[in-house]
Amino acid sequence: MNEELNGFDIKIDSFGEIKSTLDIDNINKFLNRHVDDKKLRDRDDIDKGKVTDESKADKPNKNIKK
Repeated sequence: MNEELNGFDIKIDSFGEIKSTLDIDNINKFLNRHVDDKKLRDRDDIDKGKVTDESKADKPNKNIKK
């Protein structure tokens, strides 16, 4: 397992709600850095692997419960 994902756990409760130990923005940043998306390969308007709005990068997502 990748060291960046240490402590990562994800579950779906009986109501279908996703519960995760990591913030969804952090998961998305990890995926952007490590997963090649063939739909986005040739796009020049996307800065792959970087969050363009730093104010959003550090804010926890209130919909994901820890």
